[in-house]
Amino acid sequence: MKISWQGVYPALTTPFTSDDRIDYPVFEKNLHAQLEAGVDGVILGGTLGEASSLLNEEKYDLVRFTVDKVQGRIPVVMNIAEQTTRAAMAAAQVAEDCGASGLMLLPPMRYKADDRETLEYFRAVADTSALPVMIYNNPVDYKILVTLDMFEEMAAWPTIQAVKESTRDVSNVTRMINRFGDRFKILCGVDTLALESLFMGADGWVAGLVDAFPRETVAIYRHAKAGRHAEALAIYRWFLPLLELDIHPKLVQYIKLAETATGLGTEHVRAPRLPLEGEEYAAVWLVIQKALANRPGLI
Repeated sequence: MKISWQGVYPALTTPFTSDDRIDYPVFEKNLHAQLEAGVDGVILGGTLGEASSLLNEEKYDLVRFTVDKVQGRIPVVMNIAEQTTRAAMAAAQVAEDCGASGLMLLPPMRYKADDRETLEYFRAVADTSALPVMIYNNPVDYKILVTLDMFEEMAAWPTIQAVKESTRDVSNVTRMINRFGDRFKILCGVDTLALESLFMGADGWVAGLVDAFPRETVAIYRHAKAGRHAEALAIYRWFLPLLELDIHPKLVQYIKLAETATGLGTEHVRAPRLPLEGEEYAAVWLVIQKALANRPGLI
């Protein structure tokens, strides 16, 4: 399925049962909520999907399950976050075999590759599969910055089509557009900068709190792209305290708690992560409950 790399792409959480298996009924419930809200694609096995805790076969089974359930309505993108080039190439091949429509690709994990090594890693994966690729540029969390000069070299590689822009510098959207025009689709990867990035010309939003609030997320995107800035801003201002849950080291637990509050998930995480408790639980729960008490009506 062809990917436009535009619109709202939820970075889906991976729900678990109390005995640490993937909870497919809960996952399917959330997936249907995303489809009903009108999302434009889904991303599996990212940071929110607890990629570092999933076995490879679990990730591939999740891709197969999702492809079967969406029935071609939206593209299914699999994240690749591997330590070696060989493992990343193998993951790309299997993702294509499982029916994925595209890949989200992180730089090498653990080893802090330099620019040349990072580009060779990206090139090897891009050459392995025919699937289109979105580069995940997140130097804050993953310590490697994909620079404009690196994108200049990748511009000659046709399967590298998009970037998940998570540098935390909203002006980078403008830098990319000024230098490359529409060569790369730009999707904001930081919830708290999403509306700002859309106003600056970003094509889409790889979203986190969408997992608990799909309709509000899609409404913000559609209002922004239709030029209804006041409507988008009104929802976004309500949403911001929730969106800030996406930029905390415990974003997985925080967003899963929000999913629990809206009936779209559970609190179960995979160790070494543990569910929230005590004052931390109470503080996050209060943010969520305040938002629910003032949840805007959507037309």
